[in-house]
Amino acid sequence: MTDDAARLKTVEQRLLWLSHWMIHHANHVRPKVDGIKVGGHQASSASMVSIITALYFSALRPEDRVAVKPHASPVFHAMQYLMGNLPREKMEAFRGFGGVQSYPSRTKDVDDVDFSTGSVGLGVAMTSFASLVQDYVAAKGWGGLERLGRMVALVGDAELDEGNVYETLQEGWKHDLRNVWWVIDYNRQSLDGIVREGLFGRIVKIFEAFGWDVVRVKYGALQRAAFLEPGGEKLRDWIDRCPNQEYSALTYMGGAKWRERLMEDLGDQGDVTALLDRRSDAELSALMETLGGNCVETLASVFAAVEHDRPTCFLAYTIKGWGTPIAGHKDNHGGLMTRDQFAGWQRHMGVPEGAEWEPMAGVQDPEGLSAFLARVPFFAEGPRRLGDARIAVPALPAPSDAVVSTQMAFGKILDRLARGDSTLAERLLTTSPDVTGTTGLGPWVNRRQLFARTPRADAFATHRIPSTAKWAFAPEGQHLELGIAEMNLFLLLGAAGLSHSLFGKRLLPVGTVYDPFVNRGLDALNYACYQDARFMIVGTPSGVTLAPEGGAHQSVGTPLIGMSQDGLAAFEPAFADELAVIMAWAFDYMQRDGEGDPDERTWLRDETGGSVYLRLTTKPLEQPGQRVDDAFRQGAIDGAYWLRRPGPNCSIVIAYQGAVADEAIAAAGMIGEVRRDIGVLAVTSADRLNAGWTAAQRARARGVTAARAHVETLLEPLPRECTLVTVIDGHPATLSWLGSVAGHRTLAHGVEHFGQTGTIGDLYRHYGLDRYALANSVSALTEGRRAARWSTAPSD
Repeated sequence: MTDDAARLKTVEQRLLWLSHWMIHHANHVRPKVDGIKVGGHQASSASMVSIITALYFSALRPEDRVAVKPHASPVFHAMQYLMGNLPREKMEAFRGFGGVQSYPSRTKDVDDVDFSTGSVGLGVAMTSFASLVQDYVAAKGWGGLERLGRMVALVGDAELDEGNVYETLQEGWKHDLRNVWWVIDYNRQSLDGIVREGLFGRIVKIFEAFGWDVVRVKYGALQRAAFLEPGGEKLRDWIDRCPNQEYSALTYMGGAKWRERLMEDLGDQGDVTALLDRRSDAELSALMETLGGNCVETLASVFAAVEHDRPTCFLAYTIKGWGTPIAGHKDNHGGLMTRDQFAGWQRHMGVPEGAEWEPMAGVQDPEGLSAFLARVPFFAEGPRRLGDARIAVPALPAPSDAVVSTQMAFGKILDRLARGDSTLAERLLTTSPDVTGTTGLGPWVNRRQLFARTPRADAFATHRIPSTAKWAFAPEGQHLELGIAEMNLFLLLGAAGLSHSLFGKRLLPVGTVYDPFVNRGLDALNYACYQDARFMIVGTPSGVTLAPEGGAHQSVGTPLIGMSQDGLAAFEPAFADELAVIMAWAFDYMQRDGEGDPDERTWLRDETGGSVYLRLTTKPLEQPGQRVDDAFRQGAIDGAYWLRRPGPNCSIVIAYQGAVADEAIAAAGMIGEVRRDIGVLAVTSADRLNAGWTAAQRARARGVTAARAHVETLLEPLPRECTLVTVIDGHPATLSWLGSVAGHRTLAHGVEHFGQTGTIGDLYRHYGLDRYALANSVSALTEGRRAARWSTAPSD
């Protein structure tokens, strides 16, 4: 073994110890408050320790980015601790408040996490989209990317059960993916059992079909040496034929059982017997259990041999729990070493009592190891979080159409940006899962083209065939077209939304999707927000207003998703001028990175920034005319403004959000025939209104008695007996809470059940969203339902 290989082996053993001690300390040493197991996945960490050692301490360079297998989080943190990048108190508080996280987190951990992981399979897929974004940035000639990095995923074999992984493989093939490594921890055990025989043979064929190189790392150095001895080929054949369950069980039982089984199957009293007899039980265990993925020397050599940029999958055979007393046991995924097991293992690892947290405990040559660590390339440049300057956002004029939908207005605003040469327009990256033209992005793409590393002509344009879509592919293109997979959409938005941090160049990603299909990608949307990626997602068309499409294409719950999703400011404007104001604010908001002190005007933490969700519609509305007053502009951003300001004796307020604006305004006119003082509240963001209100309540509970949210300021002048009528083309709970702000009776209109086909008028009447239903609900309050004043209009 070379000196560097010996150093890698020492690092491996140090990481194995520190990761397992951290877990043991959290479960068996640290005082328990809740009386439940803390957990920490000792066995899953052990199977990854050699892979992480070989990668970080031999193969990787600072420009490389890694998504660490969630259950290997303790090894990652142990590595940062060994390198002096993590204080001991964070390790001691593992899975505790303020300690290192259960799974690597860009936002919650203090060490240098590239990609958050935890939702199975998403961190894996994220690396592919990060590579596409790296190629996109490199193609633009902005500078700063002298060396392209590899995007590396450390993958648990059970993660390959996730469908999003295969959606990503297909998308990568379409975009000529490169500079991606996936290293599969093939320990053949999952939470509930052993991986079925032959499965990975089929998985390998899938990788190869999509143009990946597959490198099998099956045998460790000890095994390869044994295979060269007389009888070695027979041993190798036995290993290849042994079922996964048998191999795991024999590993758990140890050297004597290995010998017994091998003698039963291969004991010819000749060369194989001699091969076994030359080894003690402990040496035989080491031979059989040090597979390629548990052999740091083998892994370092395999990684170093890959010099091309083709996507590569390393199938690294490992033992789950390798090097510990629970290795191979089928229950070890969530299991922990007992106190007695751990005490014996501590003696085996040569760590003195009282020195458990010492980074160099038991190391024979600490100075030599320190010198080795100091020259590891990956850590040479320190923390690798990059940054980029904020981009100025010019005013975005609203379209001048007298009648227009918000979806059409969105497309016109982007088209106007596309015509100019602003830095904002230059840094926009748009994407859509095969609904580019039907969500308003067509004009933008016609002007800004689709992205590809190598130009591809539009055959229709070449042959002069008329088409509204003039879509050529070029390196300067700014649109990444995706297939019909919303998980991929949100993963790409997440990767592009981290470009400033990963690659030092800020992008402003904008994705469009049919609003009901936000639900399809919800896990990836949550994942992107958890990483604090910055993007704009436009869900359009939305609600039962998409009437002819029926319930399968109509969205009901997405407004509540917008309200509940952390890191995402959700808006649903009704008019084009609202949308223009909100988009200009959003492009700036996506770039903010402040401390998060609340704005005492709204009690929103706007300085932290975040991503933005726009819920838009195809329903054309008559526009209110030019509005430039500050109350309107600021109200549209803060979440609401008075479209019709109430008087001192107001008895009814109609509060609407989105496409039903015309019905709400008409209902106010109808009610105004019998009730003089009617207010109309235009809600652009129930999300921001609600967030500010709850934040102000928390502030008052802390003694900040003057805290007042924007919605409280808006509703404060209303008499207590005033009734709020809320209406939205979505779940009524989105706005029904408004009555709780100041104790007003509330009549909530919305959609609670799957829609059906019909005209907009049909569906609005069916769900009680039309002007007659709104007016009659008010009339029924005082006169009874039979005395309702307004008759339902005939069908459209």
